[in-house]
Amino acid sequence: MKTSILVLMIICSGAVHSQSLTLKWKTDTLLRAPESVLVDQKNNMLYVSNINGKSDAKDRNGFISKVGMDGKIINLKWVDGLDAPKGLGLFKGKLYVADVTKVVIIDIATAKIEKQIEIEGAKFLNDITVDGKGMVYISDTQTGKIHSLSAGKITTYFESPELNGVNGLLSEGNGLYVLNFATGKNFKLSKDKKLMLFATTAQGADGVVPFGKGYLVSSWHGEIDHVSEQGVTTQLLDTRDKKINSADIDYDAKTKTLFVPTFFANSVMAYEVK
Repeated sequence: MKTSILVLMIICSGAVHSQSLTLKWKTDTLLRAPESVLVDQKNNMLYVSNINGKSDAKDRNGFISKVGMDGKIINLKWVDGLDAPKGLGLFKGKLYVADVTKVVIIDIATAKIEKQIEIEGAKFLNDITVDGKGMVYISDTQTGKIHSLSAGKITTYFESPELNGVNGLLSEGNGLYVLNFATGKNFKLSKDKKLMLFATTAQGADGVVPFGKGYLVSSWHGEIDHVSEQGVTTQLLDTRDKKINSADIDYDAKTKTLFVPTFFANSVMAYEVK
């Protein structure tokens, strides 16, 4: 297998630090418009959401795949009958899925859909993040709203014109890290619901994961950016010329591996971060 290496040079306090992405593996192309990948540390597994159709269609063609940490597809249609599943979240044996206008809750042990919760007024639910207490946050790209789910109850957590096009979410101890797909603006939303612009990454901002004291942010069009703790953005990866998308990513700090769903390329690609 050929590997591709892209090097990021970060100049900080007069010192030069280099990081690189090296392609470790990619799955075969049985996946169907994979939108989000999620690491399950406990079961040493990846979950991948497959839209398998139009991204807003309620066609029951969508499914969740189980993929090994080595890139081998273990169960292509581990859970099927979904519509256009996107963002994924995990908490205490439950997998939360953003599925057009509803949140689907899957029991991981039985691979059964436990509950489907419609969100009134929702148009295009996109990403999910879960905080340490089990509060689930869901972005709605078309309405500019972030909803929350707790104890089976949905509430509108936050909305702002700045978030028209909201996509990627990351729960942090002091609030949320929030991406605007349309503009590439990266915000921090504090617990007292103050929205602050933190950085700007490529348009099509999709997924965000913690990386050291900073972040890795994907752009759907095929870019990965590193955002430092000071909010400085540097490009790590650009596959636009190959027409390879980079949708909702996840990162395994133990193996220093970044997992990238490629959407129209119908695979997940894994990069070692050095």
